[in-house]
Amino acid sequence: MKGGKDTSAERQAGKWQDDAPLLSVRDICKFYAPGKGCGDVSFDLYPGEVLGIVGESGSGKSTLLSTLSARLQPDSGQVIYNSAQFGELDLYACDEAERRVLMRSEWGIVHQHARDGLRMNVSAGANIGERLMAVGERHYGSIREKAEEWLTAVEIDTGRIDDRPSQFSGGMQQRLQIARNLVTHPKLIFMDEPTGGLDVSVQARLLDLLRNLVSQLGLSVIIVTHDLAVARLLAHRLMVMRRGEVVETGLTDQVLDDPQHPYTQLLVSSILQN
Repeated sequence: MKGGKDTSAERQAGKWQDDAPLLSVRDICKFYAPGKGCGDVSFDLYPGEVLGIVGESGSGKSTLLSTLSARLQPDSGQVIYNSAQFGELDLYACDEAERRVLMRSEWGIVHQHARDGLRMNVSAGANIGERLMAVGERHYGSIREKAEEWLTAVEIDTGRIDDRPSQFSGGMQQRLQIARNLVTHPKLIFMDEPTGGLDVSVQARLLDLLRNLVSQLGLSVIIVTHDLAVARLLAHRLMVMRRGEVVETGLTDQVLDDPQHPYTQLLVSSILQN
């Protein structure tokens, strides 16, 4: 096992492709201006798979993530999600109520800035509890118990359950945001630079936590990052983006150890030289 990930022959052979895709993306385009956005992106994401989307700032990776998570409407293309509640769902043809159900139950979104994914004026326990209440939990004792369980799972002292996120460090806020997302046992998590802006030591501990949770829970993840070290640690497969286009895709170790596209070669060499 390299870097703590499964690099077995089974995975190398693409074991997930024996399953139906969780998410099928076809010819997604979303442009704000020439070269600003993403175009003609297609891929399948399988249950339990982690897909990393990498590239420089402005490459279109965050636009793509917002489009895939239905926060942006694309100019063209289709995304089919295999929902536990609705079956095969065309994200851009379904109604807003169905998308809201997905957002609070089957999906999670981990923002780069934890403040964008938390309510800063309520307690840590309430942040987790609100997500539970959104899926029908009503018993206060049960909600608080589950909140404590998830604080423990993300390595936050349960004694801080009544503290507000504004009293937490940046790393702890990110851990709380992760707990808030995972408490409803979602199938798919979207992550946008989840370790961005954190100190190196804090990043390392957070990455270990994310890797363990993804493995234990069998989560499917789409993660956007400019950090190839983060991508290597977490992602099974990579897509490299440049100026809105996917220029290379493949198993993570293959892409990073033997990049084929000149842009990917430049990315990898710039990291090695730093």
